[in-house]
Amino acid sequence: MIYSETLLGALLLSSFIPAVLGGGMGWTGPNTCVSGACCTFSNDWYSQCIPGNCQGGGVTTASTTVGVTTTATTQPGSTATSNPGSGSAGCGKNPGLTSGTKSITVNGKTRQYIIKIPDNYQSNRPYKLIFGLHWLSGSMNDVVNGQYYGLLPLSNNDVIFVAPNGLNNGWANSGGEDVAFIDALVSTVEAGLCVNPKLRFATGFSYGGGMSYSLACSRANVFRAVAVIAGAEISGCSGGTSPVPYLGIHGISDSVLNISQGRSLRDKFVSNNRCNPQSPPEPARGSRSHIKTVYSGCTSGFPVWWIAHDGDHVPTPQDGNGQYWAPGETWTFFSQFF
Repeated sequence: MIYSETLLGALLLSSFIPAVLGGGMGWTGPNTCVSGACCTFSNDWYSQCIPGNCQGGGVTTASTTVGVTTTATTQPGSTATSNPGSGSAGCGKNPGLTSGTKSITVNGKTRQYIIKIPDNYQSNRPYKLIFGLHWLSGSMNDVVNGQYYGLLPLSNNDVIFVAPNGLNNGWANSGGEDVAFIDALVSTVEAGLCVNPKLRFATGFSYGGGMSYSLACSRANVFRAVAVIAGAEISGCSGGTSPVPYLGIHGISDSVLNISQGRSLRDKFVSNNRCNPQSPPEPARGSRSHIKTVYSGCTSGFPVWWIAHDGDHVPTPQDGNGQYWAPGETWTFFSQFF
């Protein structure tokens, strides 16, 4: 099913806010976050509960083993994908970019993005590059406020993060223009900074998940892996025949993008990565839990992970014990590549 931007925005607003809100105009539910999370203001309508220390601003992530059932006995084998000494054109040079908001012109349109460069950046050290893509009616600022889906505090100053801004706060990718935007950002960042070109990743929620999937389809030779949170094929899938390591996270009660759409994205890469077909178990409604399946038989270096949770359309699902697990699972998935 394809939603119009207006309808999807309304659905997203109505179903996304209650699950992660710490308070906002029109919200009549609880206005405090659970213990271990801080209320982060984005605008008058939306404040997000982010796990972490409110005073220190840090984010903590619960152990990825809590409440997880893994249906494969072993993790996919890690594959060395680059020489540690290799890097992009920006390696060994004075930094050509600084952290902050930037603009770039792509196909005659001015596009914006925010870049976060590691503290104590070293020009001769090739860094991982992670793109965080926002949801419909969200923005690059929302991704930054959410600490790049909780990955920033896990990165140990070893990642260059980029949060691009979609046109009209979405990722329609008309004529492939958003893929061209990401292409331009990769070129710009790697010309100005030292990046490991074999360790590029993309993640996003909802529309941002759809755009991450689109990049997996069309840029399998560019991105080492993607993590799609509550996504669907709403940004296109040009190509889509090559293997890419794929992590899918989806709620069984998703009222915006039904979990069947998430399963369809997953199955594309189950096939492309030549994994053994499975029917992964999913948690029961009301269980407030999640189940992770690590597919078996995948081509070496091209794993597929699937995590279904008992929840709605949310970027940072939590179990009944209040623990957030998606950032840790995403970080673990990306970190198996080096």
